[in-house]
Parts: sequence; structure tokens; C-alpha cells
Amino acid sequence: MVDSFVSRDGSSWLPEYLSTIDASCIGCGRCFKVCSRDVMHLGGIKVSGEIIGAGDGADDDEIDRMLMIVDHPGRCIGCGACARVCPKNCQTHISSSERSRKHLFNDWFMFLGVRS
Repeated sequence: MVDSFVSRDGSSWLPEYLSTIDASCIGCGRCFKVCSRDVMHLGGIKVSGEIIGAGDGADDDEIDRMLMIVDHPGRCIGCGACARVCPKNCQTHISSSERSRKHLFNDWFMFLGVRS
């Protein structure tokens, strides 16, 4: 597997893929606006702590705060645009080798019937 690439000017580039967004997210939506790959969406956290997606039927008064939710991490191309615009630096990115190991372990756990 290729871990780094050479850009047009000859410099090395290592893509870092969006993995998670932690609870310090303020739900501003800046990352969503710059992502052309539909990797995440805006969701909410109920007062009970339950995370809900847009259109899940919750009333506005039930939602405590908004945050971004990673839906499709496999769509991420590793450009890093979301990390550059995030005011809270609440995203975790992983390299392609870490991503491959993570998928390998998840596939193995799924085969064994164990939730990772």
C-alpha cells in the first residue's frame, strides 16, 4: 500500500483521513461546508445524551447542542480541509497505514462476532 505521494512540485504528501470528531465539537458546520465528499453531517445531542441525526424526529427543545457526526469515513480523501477550518481542533485523522490496520482489525472482529 502506498503511504505517501509526490505532489506536482515534487514534495512528499501523506494524506491524513478523518477518523473521529470528539465531543468538544461546537457544531459550527465549517468542516461540512468544505468537505466535497459527504463524509459527515450535522446532528444533535439530546439532554439525555443520545446522539441523533438530522431528520430523526427530535423537537428543537429536546436537543441540548449540535455537533458534527462522521457518517462515511471511507469517503474521505485525506485532503485535510476540514482540519484547517475547525476552530476547536476536535477531529482525529489517521494515516493510510493506520487506517488499513484499523479496517483489518474491524474485519477480523466482525468475522469472530466481536464488536470492536
